[in-house]
Amino acid sequence: MEVNINSEKEVTSLSPNKKRPFWNEKRKESAAGILFVLPEFLGICLMGVFPLGFTLFLAFTEWNFIGGMETIKFIGFDNFIRLANDDNFLLALKNNLLYTIFTVPVGMVLALILAVVIHSKAYAKDFFKVAFFIPYISTQVAVAAIFAALFHPSLGPINQFLMNIGISDPPKWLGSTDSVMAAIIIVGIWHTVGYIVIIYISGLSTISEEVYEAAEIDGANFFQKFIKITVPLLAPTTFFLAITLMISSFKVFDLVAFLTDGGPNHASNVLVYYIYEEGFKNFRMGYASAISWVLFTIVAVLTIIMWKIQNRKAD
Repeated sequence: MEVNINSEKEVTSLSPNKKRPFWNEKRKESAAGILFVLPEFLGICLMGVFPLGFTLFLAFTEWNFIGGMETIKFIGFDNFIRLANDDNFLLALKNNLLYTIFTVPVGMVLALILAVVIHSKAYAKDFFKVAFFIPYISTQVAVAAIFAALFHPSLGPINQFLMNIGISDPPKWLGSTDSVMAAIIIVGIWHTVGYIVIIYISGLSTISEEVYEAAEIDGANFFQKFIKITVPLLAPTTFFLAITLMISSFKVFDLVAFLTDGGPNHASNVLVYYIYEEGFKNFRMGYASAISWVLFTIVAVLTIIMWKIQNRKAD
């Protein structure tokens, strides 16, 4: 009988009909995690996903947002068709591509050379790191204000120097359609080179000195070590910089807005500034949204291409 009583108790304790508490430890931990993540998730939805979806909708509409939501008019692909024939848009796209092509590769090559010199040859390395990084942490408006004075066509120090060395007709820089983009590119490189130097120095610090010592024993000179060791081992750092700088170059706005306001004669206009002009000056929000999606597509395609190239090299 005792055995049977115990068996009945065991069966009763294992009965599936017995209710377990809903808020067990696992569910409490899950709920706490959700509560911590929820504010960030809502912020991403409100500040990222919703605006992205709304601008995609607006890209197929005509809307002067001053008139309110009821003035939105669906026009299909007309905005995108119009872009193909818009000379100002094509000029802004060309200027943006020129800015990217020059600032990203030139800035990276210059920064890599400076980083190698500072890391291996320079005394007071910390001083040079700070000195090169200060322009990057300065606001672009402050940087633009300094270069607006430096690039003054008659009183600026740059043209004064050029005239002193015998150049009687120096460039008008920000005042000429021929030289305005060159001036903005120079400012862009100067502003970002310090950031690239710091990232490259961090990458150089991960390369073992034993690798260089072994190369020296084999008779490699400084240039050979740079080409055969430094550049290949810094490939992941270079790829990271190429992606981030490319995306940043397509978002250039402050320099153009402060230095030239897109002029002279739209010669320095870029995509983000053109989006600002169309959306918040001309109040053509649908057209501005179409431009923003073209910009998004260009950046996404270039990023995917760079990822593919990097993955092939890794394989």
